[in-house]
Amino acid sequence: MLSYIVKRILLMLPTLLGALTLTFIVIQFVPGGPIEQIMAEARAGQKGGDTEGYRASRDIDQQQIAALKKLYGFDKPVHQRYLEMLANFARFDLGRSFMHNKDVWTLIKEKLPVSISLGLWTFVLSYLISIPLGIAKAVREGTRFDTLTTSLVLVGYAIPGFVLGVLLIVLFAGGTFLDWFPLRGLSSDNWTELSFAARIGDYFWHLALPLTCLVIGSFATLTMLTKNTFVEEMRKQYVLVARAKGLSQRRVLYKHILRNALIPLVTGFPAAFVHAFFAGSVLIETLFSLDGLGLLGFEAVTRRDYPVVLGSLYFFTLIGLVVKLVSDLLYLVVDPRVQFGRVAK
Repeated sequence: MLSYIVKRILLMLPTLLGALTLTFIVIQFVPGGPIEQIMAEARAGQKGGDTEGYRASRDIDQQQIAALKKLYGFDKPVHQRYLEMLANFARFDLGRSFMHNKDVWTLIKEKLPVSISLGLWTFVLSYLISIPLGIAKAVREGTRFDTLTTSLVLVGYAIPGFVLGVLLIVLFAGGTFLDWFPLRGLSSDNWTELSFAARIGDYFWHLALPLTCLVIGSFATLTMLTKNTFVEEMRKQYVLVARAKGLSQRRVLYKHILRNALIPLVTGFPAAFVHAFFAGSVLIETLFSLDGLGLLGFEAVTRRDYPVVLGSLYFFTLIGLVVKLVSDLLYLVVDPRVQFGRVAK
């Protein structure tokens, strides 16, 4: 087991290095870098003048560009910047944002509460709804309940989250009809004056609409996977033997079928966790004025804020690799027959 964990950790390094290297190379060919954007904004307010004024302005521009390149480190050769980036990331120094003039770690920590709130509750609610619903559909396969819930799940999956968000805003957030839910942030202006119970209520009051948008579109695949897995297990020989011995349907379902059916669900656990936790919808965050990591990453790409782009990629990739390793180790909990590093006897 220990040798397997060490081997997996060593394999993480080339994966992480490959993701960073590929992104760094692509960045070198993307037009309109941060310096060009800063100079374009500086020229935006200028109007035409005589030739001498234009030449003087052009000379000043060249001086400003040289100063900006030195400030942001673009005066160094590409290979030197690449090696410095790797050395800094090895020390978990993600650099400083061009756009926000803050450390990337500071920005990530500032945005994490929003992403944690959206991602964690989306993940938890999706699993709490999908697994029981999938089991119920498997037990009632072919019935009216199965057909009706399948239709509802697929309709929910087909509706884009941002379209549902606009609809919920119009209906329940001060649009054309009702004004039941807030439209901005995760807390009210009088948050500090509220009691503990009132703060919890206020927190979920603000999360209600964005969570609805994210959950409805995320649990369809998991529900159908749970159903199909349970149906497949229920048709196997060991289930027929257990029923022939007189075991109740409930005992067969939760003692024998559940453990085997959980294996593919655990396989998809890391991807679902990372996606829900860190890949929150940019459109949902924008619609409901939630300043999270998704919006930060989108702004960093559009504004060519390379330290934030690379730092966020490094952070997300590292978290994803660690969660994947934890997921593999969870196989031992779900199925003791799984053996890492040796063949089970």
